[in-house]
Amino acid sequence: MTALFAGLVLLDGWMDGSLLKGQTPAAIQGTILCFLVTLLAIPATLELASLAKKNQVYIFKLAAIPSTLFIVLSFYIFQFFHIADFELFFILFVLSGTVLLSFLIQAIHFGTVGVLKNCSATLFSVLYLGLLCSFVPAIRIDFGPWAFLMFVFTIKCSDIGAYTFGSLFGKHKMSPSISPGKTWEGLAGAIIFASATGYFFALSCGIMSPTWGVVFGAVFAVLGQLGDLAESMLKRDAAAKDSSVRIPGFGGILDVIDSPLATAPAAYAFFCWCCGL
Repeated sequence: MTALFAGLVLLDGWMDGSLLKGQTPAAIQGTILCFLVTLLAIPATLELASLAKKNQVYIFKLAAIPSTLFIVLSFYIFQFFHIADFELFFILFVLSGTVLLSFLIQAIHFGTVGVLKNCSATLFSVLYLGLLCSFVPAIRIDFGPWAFLMFVFTIKCSDIGAYTFGSLFGKHKMSPSISPGKTWEGLAGAIIFASATGYFFALSCGIMSPTWGVVFGAVFAVLGQLGDLAESMLKRDAAAKDSSVRIPGFGGILDVIDSPLATAPAAYAFFCWCCGL
């Protein structure tokens, strides 16, 4: 999975001229990645809807899926237009449409029963899986494939570090009521692994100084674990161990993307600051 994903990201960068210095970047960036993100956003929405349904809360997929896709692809769509404030109005119109369509679906199928919880859950789904996820392709489009791979590998290596140290040394529970398996020793492992990954990418790719690469790794190791805890809260509320069984050994799509999802906006801000965008 890792090799295939990295290969597609590098192919994407080669095709649009953003992979190597000296290439002329194309006007439209990140096409392959945006296609991949779209393929993940749809089953992720279905998984979230399934979790909500366990508590008799209904996410209206007819409203949530199209709106999520529009928001996820917003940075990609922005590349085709050069209109003042287009980005802001585009997102606001999509969110407004989600709210209104949710009320319509609610009225048709449920009447006045559960209006607030169903409509709110639908909008939450779009914000959680759409708005947060939109920063994933944004990092790729604005900062290139190497910065994007630095972000993804740092976050996922922090998960590997947390699992490794937690399995070997974990004794002190971090948040037993939310995620019984998480330990403070695991968090230390996440920071070590992520800091080493950030240092490697910074040194090899020249994205930022190696010192800031270590800082990047440490900060996003912590944020990544918090993102994982956020998704664990959703699962615990639904009394589910995993969001689904789509991916053997991992669980569902939500179980794989929870950390990058929660950290992408902060990572985008970090790259903006380091790269002076």
